[in-house]
Amino acid sequence: MPRAVELKIRVDDRPGILGDVALALGAKKVNLRAVNAWVEGIQGYLRMVADKPAAAKKVLAAAGWMPEEREILELDIADKPGELGKAARRLGDAGVNIHYVYVGTAKGRKVAAFIGVADVKAAMAALR
Repeated sequence: MPRAVELKIRVDDRPGILGDVALALGAKKVNLRAVNAWVEGIQGYLRMVADKPAAAKKVLAAAGWMPEEREILELDIADKPGELGKAARRLGDAGVNIHYVYVGTAKGRKVAAFIGVADVKAAMAALR
């Protein structure tokens, strides 16, 4: 089970901002594997996992979006009911606090869950 690099940026809450970010990355051949976005007040936030994190960080910084980098857990789980719950329970039983998670499926057999936890090393050990 690998670790992943997540980049988080603050953006203006306005129409088209996600397109601007994704197109800037795409223009430099950086593929987004996962995205989580939300708004608090007038500020937007994007968390993302890119296939080329160093290149993504450079592109985002050059565009004025100052990326924060964080190591997170990448967990491949079966795409069936209860599997995320089992993994989350194992983390909880190991004393690992989950701060957030974002998951997507492509109607396949597996999904990638990106999980921000208090201790990535402990989380990885709990799920081995």
